Amino acid sequence: MTDSLPHQAGPPDEPRRPVEDRRHKIRRRSLTLLIIVLLIGIPAGYLMISANQSRDSGREKEAKYAATGMTEGWPSKLQRRVYEVPVPVPSEEVAYYETNNWKTSRLYVQFETTNAGLDAFLAGLGVDRDALESGKIAISDRAQRVTGWEFGGSGSWYGLVNEQRNPAPTQDVVVNMDDPDYPMVYVVSRTVP
Repeated sequence: MTDSLPHQAGPPDEPRRPVEDRRHKIRRRSLTLLIIVLLIGIPAGYLMISANQSRDSGREKEAKYAATGMTEGWPSKLQRRVYEVPVPVPSEEVAYYETNNWKTSRLYVQFETTNAGLDAFLAGLGVDRDALESGKIAISDRAQRVTGWEFGGSGSWYGLVNEQRNPAPTQDVVVNMDDPDYPMVYVVSRTVP
């Protein structure tokens, strides 16, 4: 008993849209899917990469600051500048260790270099080879225990203490000249914060 309602016709000047064929519909849906994947996938991928890099960086820093002895590799440029330890290039067997407390901060560095490298290192400290004293072990027993360095026994040991006024650091240097072409240098630079 219900009469069917009349349908309203569209405006007479607007053409009827053609029915979308199957190929066009698939192309449109594929394009829509691609846009959604790109809008979501790229930021999600970026976040995953960023999170992994952040986590890796944290692990590296944790390992660096958890070190309890000499770490193979070069101290950072900042450390070399703050402690005034100009490690020359070329140098081999480079290792370092940093300790900090309320009273004193110390950077322990060891490296093997050439004669020219030793001269450059000493010039960077503001001294020359004449400042090195034969048989002088300038690095304390405490510092030797911390690093595992042993300066006893035979060897051509030379040392110096480059004492400077605060806030400049003081460097204790020991050089092993057993191989005069490739001296091994040990440095303890300490500064009072």
